[in-house]
Amino acid sequence: MGDAVHETLPDGPIPARAGIGLRSAHHEDAANGRPPVAWLEVHTENYFHDGGPSLRALERARGHYPISMHGVGLGLGSVAPLDRGHLERVKRAIQRFEPALVSEHACWGHAAGEHFNDLLPLPYTEEAVNHLASRVREVQDFLGRQILVENLSSYFAYSASRLTEWDFLAAVVERSGCGLLLDVNNVYVNSVNLGLDAGKFIASVPRGAVQEIHLAGHRRNRVGSRDLAIDDHGSAVCAEVWTLYERAIERLGPVPTLVEWDTDVPALEVLVAEAHKADARLERKRGLAA
Repeated sequence: MGDAVHETLPDGPIPARAGIGLRSAHHEDAANGRPPVAWLEVHTENYFHDGGPSLRALERARGHYPISMHGVGLGLGSVAPLDRGHLERVKRAIQRFEPALVSEHACWGHAAGEHFNDLLPLPYTEEAVNHLASRVREVQDFLGRQILVENLSSYFAYSASRLTEWDFLAAVVERSGCGLLLDVNNVYVNSVNLGLDAGKFIASVPRGAVQEIHLAGHRRNRVGSRDLAIDDHGSAVCAEVWTLYERAIERLGPVPTLVEWDTDVPALEVLVAEAHKADARLERKRGLAA
């Protein structure tokens, strides 16, 4: 599996195989050891500056792997105008590293001059669809390329919502021309926290729109009489999420899949082993389709 990493040119599309998030703890190991994964994803905002060790590490990695850039700061669903300074920095990072995929979240994050350190969910209404789709079009026009929009993990639901989450996302795709980043762990977390029908979500998400999948771990907290799932990206992917992932690729076919691990980051070989679990499932799917 290690040799196959170099079959895809770094400036080509991301293959329908498993990748890992490149975090600072692994910069040197990734540069020197070239771990046997198919691609790497980075958080866009970590590469806004003009120099330093993290930029040099990504430049080295970019010579060996296709790259995806995943943003967390645009707050696409916020009512306040888009931060043009932030968007310009996103564009500059994209021009510098030429990622194969660029993604953000279906969320809001600032209002009345206040910025929140959270990815906050939107109400699933026609008004919110039109607003988010308009903002996505604005971003895509500015960047000169399509972006992917990711479904969120949530801890509350709006009483104003009139659409299912999957119908909301499908409408945003249709009205903006964006693609989807399907976070399977977030689907599972919302099934625990909000009673979302995870199987129905996977069965209903627009098939042709999903261009990337995320997998991650979460933790469980007991809050009063409730069991709450916290999307902390701090552990291995659980069995239930692997099962949901298998259902997703059964319906969608092989899709580039990222294993996220952002807190309590383990040794690189542990993260690579998680990616290989996803690769094994993707290979089984290919074998069944052959």
